[in-house]
Amino acid sequence: MPFGAEVCADGGVRFRLWAPEARALDLLIEGPGPARALAMRPDPGGWFTLAVAEAGPGTRYRFRPDGGLAVPDPASRFQPDDVHGASEVIDPAAFDWSDGAWRGRPWEEAVFYELHVGTFTPEGTYEGTARRLDHLADLGVTAIELMPLADWPGARNWGYDGAYPFAPDARYGRPEALKALVAAAHARGLMVFLDVVYNHLGPEGNYLSLYAPEFFTERHHTPWGAAINFDGPGARTVRDFYVDNALYWTEEYSLDGLRFDAVHAICDDSRPHILEEVAEAVRARSPRPIHLVLENDRNDAHYLEREPDGRPRRFVAQWNEDLHHALHVLLTGEAEGYYADYCEVPARHLARSLAEGFSYQGERSLHRAGAPRGSPSAHLPPAAFVAFLQNHDQVGNRAFGERITALAEPEAVRAALALVLLSPAPPLLFMGEEWGARQPFPFFCDVEPSLAETVREGRRREFARFAAFREPAMRTRIPDPLAPETAARAVLDWADPGLSPHRDWLAFYRRLIAIRRREVVPRLAGRGGGEAGFRLTGARGLSVHWRLGDGARLSLVANMGSEPLSPAPPVPPGRTLYASADRLPAALAGGAGLPPWGVVWTLAETG
Repeated sequence: MPFGAEVCADGGVRFRLWAPEARALDLLIEGPGPARALAMRPDPGGWFTLAVAEAGPGTRYRFRPDGGLAVPDPASRFQPDDVHGASEVIDPAAFDWSDGAWRGRPWEEAVFYELHVGTFTPEGTYEGTARRLDHLADLGVTAIELMPLADWPGARNWGYDGAYPFAPDARYGRPEALKALVAAAHARGLMVFLDVVYNHLGPEGNYLSLYAPEFFTERHHTPWGAAINFDGPGARTVRDFYVDNALYWTEEYSLDGLRFDAVHAICDDSRPHILEEVAEAVRARSPRPIHLVLENDRNDAHYLEREPDGRPRRFVAQWNEDLHHALHVLLTGEAEGYYADYCEVPARHLARSLAEGFSYQGERSLHRAGAPRGSPSAHLPPAAFVAFLQNHDQVGNRAFGERITALAEPEAVRAALALVLLSPAPPLLFMGEEWGARQPFPFFCDVEPSLAETVREGRRREFARFAAFREPAMRTRIPDPLAPETAARAVLDWADPGLSPHRDWLAFYRRLIAIRRREVVPRLAGRGGGEAGFRLTGARGLSVHWRLGDGARLSLVANMGSEPLSPAPPVPPGRTLYASADRLPAALAGGAGLPPWGVVWTLAETG
């Protein structure tokens, strides 16, 4: 890795920093006792380098530009004392991997489980997460997706304000504990994905502007201020920083994939786009499958294109927020914010998302002031779109962090889950949803006092446009994101899965995932897009069909409403995979209507 501290094969450590605005740079070797300052050698292109023979793994260090403030390494592999403390030299070769036989899993087998390490278990650590892997394997998921780990300030955070993209946060454990978690997951057949944030750096602990202001640009602006400089002077080094970061996680930590957060907020007018460069570098270097997934509000289908043989050119899939939003409107009737785009014929938005990926494929968005959104996606396979009913955003970005089970009737939630877990699209669960967890997942963080009130007021201002919070007194009810008890409320209670009604939810999830694994997954490979269709019946009825990789026809008939649907959509011929009531297929064949939240899945074999 060209950035940061690298343990040398023949002993010692090579330190390197890009500081184009610094005239001189000292390396500070810290503790015990006073820090020792060593002058670094200036190299072309704004780099400073120094090899220190007596340094080694565990050495604490900082950099001091022009005799000023001592700052951590932006490419630090570990920040044991948080974002303002010294960086620690880590030897990536020191960990004894036990998963040498691991070769990954095909994308078609993906069933995701998104989790936040700090609240997934009472311990809130990598080790605590590893102790619950058997539960996930028994559930039937095949991939865990970790919310961002890049070192963030304070004791608690969602992870999206990380300031050190190479340093897994010390609150959860040391780097070797994270590697042990990955190895333990692989031993159970579980892939491990990491959510990475390339659209901004967190404000606290980010010292780059002091010595490398070229890292940012005023040519573009984002919700977080000046954009990361991917296309201006000095951008080559910045681009390399993020390319190396993706390689770092997939190589040093043996991760199976990355999920790129909010890529619509990445500003890059150059070609190739930084996302394309990252994807091509990862694919060129990896001898095993590495799956790259996007979150992209723009619905840009070109990132998801396939080769003639069906392999993804760059990114394997995108989170399908259209699908979620349509389901949410149908289940809850909510119509504010971005849900306003789905209130007119929500069943059509749902059916189109199931059959074609995006619901918005160039249509105008009311939520975006009438601007067109999206591009055609029906030619892409269902595997290019990750389906979900809950995730950290859709739960945590609510004022109180309520889960869908607190907002909708159980039979409605079960109907939605039957669609998400049995469709050809890879499904994603959010931690605890498999047992109907009662804990909310509100937004929380822990930042320095100068930022704390800004965060509080920003959170309240965000909800001021919603009817329930237009009065200032109502906004004071929103949980304080800085309060320790706000994060504490999100910690899962692992006694609940054994109690009613949680054990019934868990049995339901296991049943659906087992059907998916047995009946759907073996038939997914080898089929492109453009071979699905949908039809609507009334305001809430829909039928969807897909041609699968072995030629079989998978079909869905559903009533996504609280009133009976009569006449019901015809149930296609084939073997029943799932029905929301035991006698429902026979009743429909006899001409009965489809009951509220009724769902039937059938499969017709090849020919």
